[in-house]
Amino acid sequence: MIKNKEQIKDILENDGVIAFVTDTVWGLGCLPQSEKAVKKIYEIKKREAQKPLILMSNETYHLLDYVTIIPKVGQKLIKKYFPGALTVVTQKSDKTPYYVTSNMETVGIRVPDNEIFKEICEIVPNHVLATTSANLSHQPSAKTYAQALENMSGLADLIIEDYGHTCKGLESTVVGVFNDELKIFRQGAIIIDI
Repeated sequence: MIKNKEQIKDILENDGVIAFVTDTVWGLGCLPQSEKAVKKIYEIKKREAQKPLILMSNETYHLLDYVTIIPKVGQKLIKKYFPGALTVVTQKSDKTPYYVTSNMETVGIRVPDNEIFKEICEIVPNHVLATTSANLSHQPSAKTYAQALENMSGLADLIIEDYGHTCKGLESTVVGVFNDELKIFRQGAIIIDI
């Protein structure tokens, strides 16, 4: 469906930043191994340095190298809600750079349920993007292609069309999973009772 696949790959491999639709809100992303591109995301958003990015992919197994062993309760959540509007925060592995996690030992992982996003991940080397929402910090998240254009034109290197695969407009729920204990950092689209 996506027409400019080579352009997307080329931008990402050259430290570029792209904006894209997900199942929740519009995202901004780059390759996790590009420190230059990650810095660019922080500059674009005017984002506080202590706020980490999250890693997203089209398949859970692409993300497993970036974390250590996921506790059982985390595995259950992943089984139940991936792909979907849930971000699971757990212990990072050595593969996840500290510049992605704001020097924290944890990282958030998510598999969005959106066909366009999944297709973008097929193009991406290693199928993983370091991501955040496509808006300036403390501003509302972009919920439509028009809003993404408004927020990110002249800032992101490319804003990919949604081809009719729109987002629901509510951020993901963010849950920390540590030693089989759950901690809800942000209540979003998915309601988890703990």
